[in-house]
Amino acid sequence: MVPSEKHFVDEKEMPVEEIIYRSAASIAEMIRKKRVSSEEVVRSFLDRIERVNPQLNAVVQLAGDRALAEARDADNGILKGDVKGPLHGVPITIKDSLDAAGIISTGGTKGRSTFVPSQDATVVARLRRAGAIVLGKTNTPELTFSFETDNAVYGRTNNPYDLSLSPGGSSGGSAAIVASGGSPLDIGSDTGGSIRVPSHFCGITCIKPTSGRVPRTGNIIPFGLGPLDSLSTIGPMARYVEDLALCLPIISGIDWKDPAIVPMLLGDPGAVELKRLSVAFFTDNGIRTPAEETNLSVEKAANALSGVVMQVKESRPDAVDRSLDLFYRLWMAYAGPWQQKLLLKAGTIERIAPSEQEKTIPAMALADLSEDLDRFRSDMLFFMKEYDAIVCPVNAYPAMPHDSWAKNYPAYSYTMTFSLTGWPVVVVRAGTSSEGLPIGVQIVARPWNEHEALALAQYIEAALNGWPRPFL
Repeated sequence: MVPSEKHFVDEKEMPVEEIIYRSAASIAEMIRKKRVSSEEVVRSFLDRIERVNPQLNAVVQLAGDRALAEARDADNGILKGDVKGPLHGVPITIKDSLDAAGIISTGGTKGRSTFVPSQDATVVARLRRAGAIVLGKTNTPELTFSFETDNAVYGRTNNPYDLSLSPGGSSGGSAAIVASGGSPLDIGSDTGGSIRVPSHFCGITCIKPTSGRVPRTGNIIPFGLGPLDSLSTIGPMARYVEDLALCLPIISGIDWKDPAIVPMLLGDPGAVELKRLSVAFFTDNGIRTPAEETNLSVEKAANALSGVVMQVKESRPDAVDRSLDLFYRLWMAYAGPWQQKLLLKAGTIERIAPSEQEKTIPAMALADLSEDLDRFRSDMLFFMKEYDAIVCPVNAYPAMPHDSWAKNYPAYSYTMTFSLTGWPVVVVRAGTSSEGLPIGVQIVARPWNEHEALALAQYIEAALNGWPRPFL
């Protein structure tokens, strides 16, 4: 039994309103088999959004009428035997950093508060061609440049497990609405942990693919960011690992626009022999010591794999403790000028800093930074010669209060490590804090080996029960 089947035994007896808690994969199957109509499904999710969003402020633009019209078209297609693809008739949401044609897409910045793109971002277009129906857009901080989901256009998003806490950022709106049953699947973006931290804070699963796997075309953070470019990735967020495996092949591959995308084949998670894998795990990265409950969650995940994989060994790459310093230097050197360029492009003139505040960095310092980054990546890669995967914390702590991320910045260094390497990472829930907050773990694989991370994550999800329903 896969985790998405745990709530119901007989689909024929399942109330329509309970469909919102199923996986996207199972919803798609039910629509194809005519056990439920796409219109019923879309209405159920729209109803759920209407109930929970006033407390969350996660969905910032709804396209309900369009979604219902597309659902009726999808149902007609089923009657005619015309199935678009694996997500035929399945509703989804999209992070507001990604363009969605015909829907206001702000990227969280006031200069785009009324911007309606004429084209979908590459990933959105691919999902729609696969049959997905876009319900609306989910909240993000301005230009995605924060671990707190708040902006001057839509305001702040809350965590569904405790409204006084942050859902994380920058894909906080995505994580909050997926965790709450308002959407089975969302697409987020990740530069320093923006998919992974919200998934951890909100108890869902996600994948940050290998850098170069998924096109960024149509994202508010575009391709072409120089030394920051390889840090920025696009990936799916869901309640169940099987939906990540379903979605990733749909959105992957060259689009002939993003020059960093590599035409690498995707492996099949179902074909992975876990007993052949060697797994390392660590709890403390030497930068910020995690909460004891975080340590226990990582150990639970490692113990769940023990006896299933070839080897589970406690071991940490020596380079890990350099992550925060390196990420900070890289960000300070390049993010500021890029932020100013993006604000100018968006038309958010009031947020552009005076030119005299710009800081010039000596060429030798930039050369040193480039050398240090490649040395870090080399040292990390050498460690992976002995291991197929690493299990470690997503963050030192579970979800934290709003506006606290800056003072807890070192706690976020666990995700920065694998932004710097560009490796694939799956986050899956492995524990619960004493306050009832979900705790996720990162499953990190070698470059281009997303299938192995997904296979390990799916096993951990089944062993440790995965996503828990929030109180909402």
